[in-house]
Amino acid sequence: MDDVTERADWRTPRPLGRRGPLVTGLGLGTAPIGNMFTDVTDADAWATVDAAWEAGIRYFDTAPLYGHGASERRLGRALFNRPRDEYVLATKVGRVLDPAGPDRAPTIFTDVGNLEPHFDYSRVALYRSIEESLLRLDTDHVDVALVHDPDLHEDDALAHAFPTLIRLRDEGLVKAIGAGMNQHQMLERFVERVDLDCILLAGRYSLLDRGGAGLLARCQERGVGVILGGVFNTGVLIDPDVHGTYDYAPAPDAVLARARRLRAAYEARGVALGAAALQFAMRHPAVSTVLVGARSPAEIALDVEFAAAPIDDGALREIAQTE
Repeated sequence: MDDVTERADWRTPRPLGRRGPLVTGLGLGTAPIGNMFTDVTDADAWATVDAAWEAGIRYFDTAPLYGHGASERRLGRALFNRPRDEYVLATKVGRVLDPAGPDRAPTIFTDVGNLEPHFDYSRVALYRSIEESLLRLDTDHVDVALVHDPDLHEDDALAHAFPTLIRLRDEGLVKAIGAGMNQHQMLERFVERVDLDCILLAGRYSLLDRGGAGLLARCQERGVGVILGGVFNTGVLIDPDVHGTYDYAPAPDAVLARARRLRAAYEARGVALGAAALQFAMRHPAVSTVLVGARSPAEIALDVEFAAAPIDDGALREIAQTE
């Protein structure tokens, strides 16, 4: 049975794991303001962060990968005049930005300038990554540092990245450490083998994909905070007829059909599909915060509307179990 329970208002701070900082139940994922798929102006990026702040969001997630530095620069500028002790800032390590070569790899980000990311989980690279992120963010510290997408680098992450982050945490340079991935299997191994504070799981616990349910249960047992991303599965769980993407690619017909059945079932109860998708993720007792990616104030307003929609717990669970 899916573990869905009523939660307090998302603006009420809750701990990110047993010793992590306090976070709001909604966080802003900033890949979109790093020109993911399409260009975003500086003004629109700053307005998006401002709208998130005004709505009550106090957890902000970024990475060097997002826009090859653009997301961090824009987020830092938008937050510059905000009281630093009133929000939690997370970035990621494992990719460093270097001048692009003649055979630069394809990217889902547009207008990325002359930098491209390279995987590097070594101690030296992690220190460099943190230092460069601080410069782009124009701040003196980040609160949460996550090892980013070590899918093909598990041994390096275990041997080098995590010990380095543990040292940074022990020295008080970061408050919480973890890993962020689009798969649950490796995250489960990390939770078992490393003294993590939190994990970021993207796309694997949603109305369409419950693959990460076991990981969430294990995190709850061990006091590891859970950050969920991709709860709309990159769009299809907002409106499958408008956003026909699933996991960063065109949605297969079977996925579109499932999303349409879910939409019909929830709308019959007076609930928008996007609201059901967001609250399904938010109500899991292991989840500390759910990231919503946005590139405009209008998208922030819609996410906040989804989070506030009244949804009967029984209906949310019942319909989720039918798919």
